[in-house]
Amino acid sequence: MMFYLPNIVLVVVLALLGIGIYCILISRNLIKVVVGLQIAVKGAFLALVLAGKLASQIDVGQSIALTVIVADTIVAVVALALAVQIRRKFGTLDVHALMSLRR
Repeated sequence: MMFYLPNIVLVVVLALLGIGIYCILISRNLIKVVVGLQIAVKGAFLALVLAGKLASQIDVGQSIALTVIVADTIVAVVALALAVQIRRKFGTLDVHALMSLRR
């Protein structure tokens, strides 16, 4: 059986998305949730590049992927800064313990 590059990349994309979503759903630590989000976005980034290559418009795929990288970096920095402030204020990064602060 022959393995073609797009098929291999698609498997990697699905694996990254699966690992990222699993990490987001299972983790109780806010930092681990941010890392899981980063892993899932890297899978989406790779899918954008693959879609551009398959559509014979690699430039468009790469430019959209670059935009996703910039937006993803901003989200990660803001989320980690928020996690640091939450840790200073409440002393925990446990998502379930923070959910009880709604009242």
